[in-house]
Amino acid sequence: MDVLDVSRWQFAITTVYHFLFVPLTIGLAFLVAGLQTAWHRTGNDNWLRLTKFFGKLFLINFAMGIVTGIVQEFQFGMNWSAYSTFIGDIFGAPLAIEGLAAFFVESTFLGLWVFGWDKIGKRMHLACIWIAATASAASAYFILVANSFMQWPTGHRINPQTGRVELVDLAALLGNKVAAITFPHTIAACFLTAGAFVTAVAVWHITRGTPSADTFRPAVKLGATTALIASIALIVTGDIQGKIMTDVQPMKMAAAEALYETEQPAPFSVITIGSLDGTEEVFSVKIPGLLSWLGTGDATATVVGINDLQDQYTALYGPGDYRPNIPLVYWSFRAMVGLGMATALTAAAALWMTRRGNTPDLARPVTRLLVITVITAPMLALAASSFGWIFTETGRQPWIVFTLLKTADGVSPAVTLAEVLTSLTVFTLLYAVTAAIEVALLLRYIKTGLSEPDRDMAY
Repeated sequence: MDVLDVSRWQFAITTVYHFLFVPLTIGLAFLVAGLQTAWHRTGNDNWLRLTKFFGKLFLINFAMGIVTGIVQEFQFGMNWSAYSTFIGDIFGAPLAIEGLAAFFVESTFLGLWVFGWDKIGKRMHLACIWIAATASAASAYFILVANSFMQWPTGHRINPQTGRVELVDLAALLGNKVAAITFPHTIAACFLTAGAFVTAVAVWHITRGTPSADTFRPAVKLGATTALIASIALIVTGDIQGKIMTDVQPMKMAAAEALYETEQPAPFSVITIGSLDGTEEVFSVKIPGLLSWLGTGDATATVVGINDLQDQYTALYGPGDYRPNIPLVYWSFRAMVGLGMATALTAAAALWMTRRGNTPDLARPVTRLLVITVITAPMLALAASSFGWIFTETGRQPWIVFTLLKTADGVSPAVTLAEVLTSLTVFTLLYAVTAAIEVALLLRYIKTGLSEPDRDMAY
């Protein structure tokens, strides 16, 4: 165990934990805006009650996301100073736009929405939540632009005097084709998570027969329909993303399918068992030609395998092992897809169980199992998103900035193992505490249920 390994573990733990809050925050912002729009158009107080109920849950999650996100900047300076020095001129633009524009707009209008119920006009108040939701999505885009540069560097040059990358084309940076497809794919994942969350909460109230159970029935339709539409969007954007990945990061695609040798056409791996060190295939079940079509759109195309790519990269970038952790990449990809599909199925089950005003009969074992699955579906969606990011980041290894800087060269040269272990321990403990607070607050307000409309705050 060395500084590099511990620094990577720390960044992985804090980043994945932070991202647990992001999808729900972005997706739920739009759903709350939709609920308030329904109240604005119909005047039905039930929509107002749902707006305030889910708005409160949204705010809890939003606050926790801010707290956990602050740590990311700290890590860049402490554990990854060499990386920060190398890429600072590039990251400055999208992160400044995100912080000074998107997040500023989001937090400002969210504040107006929280405190403006009885102080500003009805239309203006509704506009505030829509602006905040839109700004949260814009914030995500600029973050993804920064990450996409790490996947496929564009709009830059390397200064020969400083050895740093410098921004020369802002349009190329912001229009990076990796970011262009990663953004809608990520937003679709946000809606899948938020839809599953709204569905789970509503189904829980309906099956428990709480006083406001009937009021939650429209929320089931809203959440489940959102999740189903989002799952379709994930399939479409994921297909496009796979083709772009084959073009710009062929090693990641080959690792995702455990394709060791170049093949034409290339088969899709349903399941592959490799050696313990992940260097060769032992057993596999494959669908002929499917990988060629998924990766290029041509079922007869050639897809380069891991071994040939290793030889190519060695010739281009010098001696070294350019293969990621193949078992981790392979199985995280399948976990992402499988858990995402499972979430969509739970949404369909929720719609079926509550159709025509039905209440699921918990006395039936199958129904009880379906209800439990629906209620736990938000965790499936969050796990799918987490495995997606694990796949994205580990599949790029050994590069921290693809083709430009290796991860081993980005770690801080002066930080000690003891310092990184200390910060890792402190952050992990703090995150455990915040997780307990988050869960406790969410469960408390979920169980409390809907409040009666406050006429002074309902215009």
